[in-house]
Amino acid sequence: MPPLTPADIGPRVPRRGGAGVAWLGRFILRRIGWRVVGRLPDLPRAVMIAAPHTSNYDGLVGIAAILGLRLDIRFMAKHSLFRGPAGWLLRAAGGIPVDRRRPGGVVAETQRLLAAGDPFWLGITPEGTRSGAGEWKTGFHRIAVDLGLPIIVVTFCYRRREARILETFWPQGDTERDLEAIYAALDDVTPRHPERLSAPLKRRR
Repeated sequence: MPPLTPADIGPRVPRRGGAGVAWLGRFILRRIGWRVVGRLPDLPRAVMIAAPHTSNYDGLVGIAAILGLRLDIRFMAKHSLFRGPAGWLLRAAGGIPVDRRRPGGVVAETQRLLAAGDPFWLGITPEGTRSGAGEWKTGFHRIAVDLGLPIIVVTFCYRRREARILETFWPQGDTERDLEAIYAALDDVTPRHPERLSAPLKRRR
């Protein structure tokens, strides 16, 4: 896959952040020896999912990539992670603090913003945990179908040390069939902790 640079990103893709934040993101990627590869669709709204998710290190790579490319991707994370300097970094990258005791309100607000046509991408980790989920949470698919949005699949491959943009799916409404297509796109990915793969991905290996 070709490297992805800011110059490769289309004009309709939502952007945020300034030059200083972008420099910080690229600096982090260089320091940890990772790069971003693939191509992004030139669309103002989309649902982006990241899988498999087996380590907090995935988040570091993902946030550095978002900052470095100046992408406007809003993602939900535990409210406890937003304390101190890490909180500033998460918010700069588009993080939305979530109290897991009251998750419904945040999800509903995100759906409202997307339905209103605001130009941003919604980022979700569908496994919902780093420790081998039995099944994926399918809320991302329901949002994409209800609002007529594509699903962009990204992953973190530790064998290649790449944040990879794999596919852009337009869901057809058949949840099981759409999920199988997404699982298949992840077959050649090596996560940091293969033993923590979610059950749907582990069944394919």
